[in-house]
Amino acid sequence: MDRQFAIVTGASTGIGLELARICAREGCDLLIAADEPEIETAAARLRNEPGAGTIEALHVDLATQEGIEALYAAANGRPIDLLMANAGRGLGHAFLDQQLARIRDVIDTNITGTTCLLHRVGNDMRRRNHGRILITGSIAGFTPGSFQAVYNASKSYLNSLSFALREELRDTAITVTCLMPGATETAFFERADMLDTKVGSEAKDDPAMVARQGFDAMMRGEGDVVTGLKNKIQSAMANITPAERLAKQHRKMAEPGSARH
Repeated sequence: MDRQFAIVTGASTGIGLELARICAREGCDLLIAADEPEIETAAARLRNEPGAGTIEALHVDLATQEGIEALYAAANGRPIDLLMANAGRGLGHAFLDQQLARIRDVIDTNITGTTCLLHRVGNDMRRRNHGRILITGSIAGFTPGSFQAVYNASKSYLNSLSFALREELRDTAITVTCLMPGATETAFFERADMLDTKVGSEAKDDPAMVARQGFDAMMRGEGDVVTGLKNKIQSAMANITPAERLAKQHRKMAEPGSARH
């Protein structure tokens, strides 16, 4: 039996690396990608996983159309069975204090690059009427993100896109699942310059747990999965809480210096 072929983006660390590890252990052939050279180290580690198939790594800028096309080309025309669109950027501090270049990087990575990849691979899957897609959204997408404004807005976009695409593909053999974790123990908060915030300094979820729940939900064809009981409660409350109050609550978690309060 042929091995399934999976693509995982943002797979050098964190949730993406754990998703790739699960794929390797499940015997998939893998193409993993990230915009940092550590993706090669990740690939070397994954090749040691029991049952791992072929594992290829690509160091590429997933915030650009050229990067997405390079990733697609690296599949060498092989049908993609599983797509895990996980690459993402975070950014802390007040919107007007952020550098515009970093704001654009969040938008280009989380929104533009992911959208281009989904469109490219999704059309192939539709032609074959086969495939599973996992999009890493976030419970952050339910809340106006004071001091994380662009990031939360980008995750709101991904959450919404995921549900819409799933409905459009309802009568096909293609499934779309949205993974919506909360704060997870990854390099995210350091990269987003949020280590001095309450959310950045508190205990967080295990990325291996988050990835396993996301992968299993994808394989079952479920529409979405919110990981962790605390996050399930938080997302449920967000649906009935006025946006203005949510924004005030988010300030307490994400404002610079909030870790000391």
